Amino acid sequence: MTAMANDQKTGRATAGEELFESLAHFVVTHHGQSTERAERIADQAVAFVLTAATATVPMVPSDDVDLGLHALILHTKEYARLCEKHAGRFLHHNPKPGGGARDPELVAASARAMKAAGFVVFDDLWTVNGENLAQCDSDCGRPYGQA
Repeated sequence: MTAMANDQKTGRATAGEELFESLAHFVVTHHGQSTERAERIADQAVAFVLTAATATVPMVPSDDVDLGLHALILHTKEYARLCEKHAGRFLHHNPKPGGGARDPELVAASARAMKAAGFVVFDDLWTVNGENLAQCDSDCGRPYGQA
């Protein structure tokens, strides 16, 4: 029998432990998530940004992943380094003018793009259920990384 190696990447491994722990702690502290859930959210946020760096589809985070994305963006030096290393440029946060809910099709396409990029995706975090938890939900939703 031949063992198959698991080639799936994680946001956690890419971010490094110090940044990852800080992101998860931020999500616990500011959004009241459990440590386990906050770690999964942080993982997906990093994977989302790394996928957005080279994606050929519009990238829109789910409500849950947006919590981690905002935590990452607030770690400005680390975020800028990740962007430069993986995208060759800074990926700007791109809130949707005038508000509105996230487009479920774009959120689903983002999760599929992450899977195609080789990242582990926690499907239960990729939902749009009408209850928005992110700080800027009233103006988020435009594809990420566009100017």
